[in-house]
Amino acid sequence: MKRFTSPESAGGGTRMAVGAVTDAHQHLWPEAFVDELRRRTRGPRLVGWDLHLDGEPTYAVDPADHDLAARRATDVADGVDLTLLSLSSPLGIESMPPDEAAPLLDAWHGLADELDRGDVDGYALWAAVNVVEPDLAGLATLLTHPRVRGLQLPATALADPAAVERLAPVLAVVEAAGLPVLVHPGPASAPDGVPGWWPALTSYTAQLTAAWFAWHVAGRPLLPRLRIAFVALAGLAPLHHERLAQRGGGLGEVDHLVHYETSSYGMRAVDAMIRVVGIDPIVHGSDRPYALPTDPGLGDAFSQALFVTNPAHLMNGAPR
Repeated sequence: MKRFTSPESAGGGTRMAVGAVTDAHQHLWPEAFVDELRRRTRGPRLVGWDLHLDGEPTYAVDPADHDLAARRATDVADGVDLTLLSLSSPLGIESMPPDEAAPLLDAWHGLADELDRGDVDGYALWAAVNVVEPDLAGLATLLTHPRVRGLQLPATALADPAAVERLAPVLAVVEAAGLPVLVHPGPASAPDGVPGWWPALTSYTAQLTAAWFAWHVAGRPLLPRLRIAFVALAGLAPLHHERLAQRGGGLGEVDHLVHYETSSYGMRAVDAMIRVVGIDPIVHGSDRPYALPTDPGLGDAFSQALFVTNPAHLMNGAPR
């Protein structure tokens, strides 16, 4: 990744991006969350640092990936001013029975308090909510926390128009708070014998594509002011616009409140997306520690938009 220097941290160096460089999508597990995963007797659960999920191969977690001070040092070296941390939705926590999900969600949101008390700057959270029995009042309170900047939802909870309609009350709370929603892949399953990357290239992208289409069919008419972002370029869903037209549908006008986060993609995919949705909705996210940040190398003006201007529009609602 190209190193970016903000005005606050320039120290006389070349200013390659002006403003707060933002990474809209990283993962880090606080200690209390790790403890809760270790208390569990079924997936998702941690045995030592081995993560056991229903339907996916056992994953060996590197504890260094969840060291906040080490992460901050890495982000500072990359020139990142603001990092948004996200719950790992493929764990399936948001879709658990509420009493089972509650300790894990509480442990996740405790990180916001930890950040507020500590001396590590530059981090905020995407909140999470149980989608089986969502606590709307609790969510509204969470969204007022200074270290909470929006709500993440698993794509599996937005899998079709009816699902979007069911979650409309949750989405309306976020809209009323003036904050954005981040759509992230949810739980997946993988057959025996496939490579470890299989879910990320099959189930995850399919989930995001379905959620993107569901949002365009049902979401915007219900929530005209909600800002929403889809990770991993929405599984490249907008690139299907020609096939959609052949099958009797259409994108209509580009929705200027929908954004696309770039994790795991580079120059070719990002350039193709720009040709369909334009530059303004593309926002940088790395998905660290599962992927590395990438500068697609499309010029200084685009880098300024990708790392600074567009994330600010997503998070703060500045007009585009």
